[in-house]
Amino acid sequence: MNTDDHTTRTLLLSRKVDGMLLISRGSTSNVDLAATLLSSGHSQIKVFNITNVSSTGYDFNTDGLRLGWGLRNSVGLAEHPDTGGLYSVENSVDQLEVQGKDVHQNNPGEEMNFHGTLSENKYANQGSNYGYPYCFSAWAPADLEKDNIKVGTQFAMGNQNSTINDTYCAGLTAPRLTFQSHMAPLDLKLNNSAQEAWVTFHGSWDRTNPVGYKLSVIPFANGEPVAAPDNKTSTSDVLTNADNAKCPQNCFRPVGIAFDRQGRLFMSSDATGEIYVVVKDQVSQATAGTSSSGASSPTGSAVSGTPRHAMDAFLLMLSLLFLSLIV
Repeated sequence: MNTDDHTTRTLLLSRKVDGMLLISRGSTSNVDLAATLLSSGHSQIKVFNITNVSSTGYDFNTDGLRLGWGLRNSVGLAEHPDTGGLYSVENSVDQLEVQGKDVHQNNPGEEMNFHGTLSENKYANQGSNYGYPYCFSAWAPADLEKDNIKVGTQFAMGNQNSTINDTYCAGLTAPRLTFQSHMAPLDLKLNNSAQEAWVTFHGSWDRTNPVGYKLSVIPFANGEPVAAPDNKTSTSDVLTNADNAKCPQNCFRPVGIAFDRQGRLFMSSDATGEIYVVVKDQVSQATAGTSSSGASSPTGSAVSGTPRHAMDAFLLMLSLLFLSLIV
């Protein structure tokens, strides 16, 4: 699996079905037309049984169970600990034009997609086309100047024709949630109680006013997000930079998430080489980020959120090396 652009691979070992390994592979360019071919393996999430691998191994392009295709670069993968529902977060296309108009500042949206479960085959859209490289989800519908379109609606990029158009796109699998354009979600984890999904937004490069650069939480209930698919406020920010105007040069950039058995959240920042530990504030008061020595965070981080999600964030200065994820 060689690519020229999105070179990382996300691996997730199922805790609900033994021996099943999920692998996400992104596109080879911003608009990768090879992704329209199932045999290319581009922009797909697949599952492989690692309990009975042959001596020759698997071919990602042709083997395995396909959970979805048309997924430009789904870096974050998560399995719901109760239902086994599989979710991904996708980094969508840059420099988008629609009918000759530049709409890239606020379109298309980043996505959270649902892929069913591994234990049951009840989700009709499992293995289906999620749109890329022709169709994308709206974040700012008014900018697109289209009729009957709302947040999360799939629309066609470029100049439409008799084959690729808004009607065609509307028939593909739409995202479960849509986020602000270019925030670059990189990791997705559900907490131990399965009542919250946490997302790291690495931050934008393809936008005049930087967005992202934060850790956010999404309330879950009954195995899915509480927010409706067209909701623009599905996330609550928990850990943010003090001033996104200074990003990306002078900001932390969230990447990976891990929970320990005590429910503490560990988050890495590849730009600063730091690990943050986020814990529940028992007195429902938020405090500014501090280092393990009690000094203010050098990145000027701040904590925000509702009382329910109020957090203390502690910066641990650890001598760890993090590899940058290119989005």
